[in-house]
Amino acid sequence: MFADRTAPGADVQSLWRSARSARCEAKTCQTGKISTAEAAAQSHTVRDAAVQTEQSKDAVQDFQQEVQVDYTGLLSFLQRVEDAVIKELNKNWKSHAFDGFEVNWTDQDETVLCLHTLSYPEAQDQNLQVTSVSWNATGSVIACSYGRLDDGDWSTEKSYVCTWNLDRRGLNPQHPDLVVDVPSSVMCLAFHPSQPSLIAGGLFSGELVVWDTSRTEDPVIWRTGMTDDTHTDPVYQVNWLPDTKHRNHARLLSVATDGKILVWREERDGRLALAEGFAIVAQQVPRSTRLKKVAWGEAAVGVTSLSFSHFDADVFVVGVEGGYSLRCSAVAQTAALPRPGGSVPLRAPAEFAFSPHAGPVYSVSCSPFHRNLFLTCGTDGQVHLHSMLQTQPLFALQLSKKYLFCVCWSPVRPLVFAAASGEGEVHLFDLARSKQKPTVSLKQSMSDCPVYCLEFNTKHTRLLAAGDAAGTVKVWQLSSDFTEQGPREMSHLEQLASETMD
Repeated sequence: MFADRTAPGADVQSLWRSARSARCEAKTCQTGKISTAEAAAQSHTVRDAAVQTEQSKDAVQDFQQEVQVDYTGLLSFLQRVEDAVIKELNKNWKSHAFDGFEVNWTDQDETVLCLHTLSYPEAQDQNLQVTSVSWNATGSVIACSYGRLDDGDWSTEKSYVCTWNLDRRGLNPQHPDLVVDVPSSVMCLAFHPSQPSLIAGGLFSGELVVWDTSRTEDPVIWRTGMTDDTHTDPVYQVNWLPDTKHRNHARLLSVATDGKILVWREERDGRLALAEGFAIVAQQVPRSTRLKKVAWGEAAVGVTSLSFSHFDADVFVVGVEGGYSLRCSAVAQTAALPRPGGSVPLRAPAEFAFSPHAGPVYSVSCSPFHRNLFLTCGTDGQVHLHSMLQTQPLFALQLSKKYLFCVCWSPVRPLVFAAASGEGEVHLFDLARSKQKPTVSLKQSMSDCPVYCLEFNTKHTRLLAAGDAAGTVKVWQLSSDFTEQGPREMSHLEQLASETMD
């Protein structure tokens, strides 16, 4: 009934793929091409317009109309007033109503300020004093020497020379840029007039030393050493002199209380050799009949200060311990009295003696604006204004009850000078204002310690440096009143110089 049988296979073909492919269409999603066009916005016509008031026709006519001048009437007027106008002009020409008046359109600084207070603490700890100050050739570096001018063991005491560059950005007033140790007290300093790094110093031992401040290791380049030519007393002033034979060289002049004025030249081996010299001997000093008789004696006259004329290189004035100031000649040929030792014969330069102070003269300053005027000051507390042509001073000012240690003329104002007082003040005088009292008195310190030295800055003319016994150097900035010359200042100076004192 049932039997096994193999039946052929059957398959059913799928139609969904063919049906789907038949319904598929290729489509893309893309916008059509965009049409663009460029157009400029620019006006085709240009027109300028201005806003202005209209000028009246009458004004135009008046401006363009030729001016009618009554020349006959003008001539008649000028002839009538001519005599009166000439008379008034002559009166104005002779009038002194506006003497000293000067129009100045710049801002005036009427105050004197202390810009810097410089010191070296190590020297102050030893109670050393500032004995001298000097500006270098650029006017930016100030040097001071430390020593002692009062009691103390001068011969063995160590001292210093310090310099500060005031233009340096990191200036430290209590930290000098250079400190030079010196085995003897330094009594005076002077920078070279054209080489900013060279500075000369005179020592208590009588020696002269020249330092090169650009050499920090061993700054000493020349020195006199201790020879028969060396001063036997302290050197109180040193000056640089031009060498007429060798333009690239300079000579040094030194003065000391042994009565000698010596001129030194540099040698290649680092020595300063004596070139020429002078000696102030009492019995060779000329006496004026107008001076009181003084028992000069025959001893050497101690020289404390010296100043050369700015108009004649052969004329100089010295101040001496006896209170006199002496006019001297650098070309004098009279031999000084014989002295033992020395490689160069000394000459006697003194030609004229001026009326004395009541004590030693400490400072002399020749005027840079008049060939015959010079200032002196001394232990009597007075400043004398002298003329080279007469023995008596033109006037004498009592500035201090104590000593006056230094006086110096301004390099830019003919009637201005400064004086350093033993009462701790710096006095500024303007002789155009008063011949009886200082224009300004500056308090150097609160302790009233003496001011020993002063120096104007010839490059930065508003700066004045002053050193004192407390070991500080103050740099003062002067007001324009002390640095700007008046219109008739030179004629005022001439008038002063022509005065005589009975």
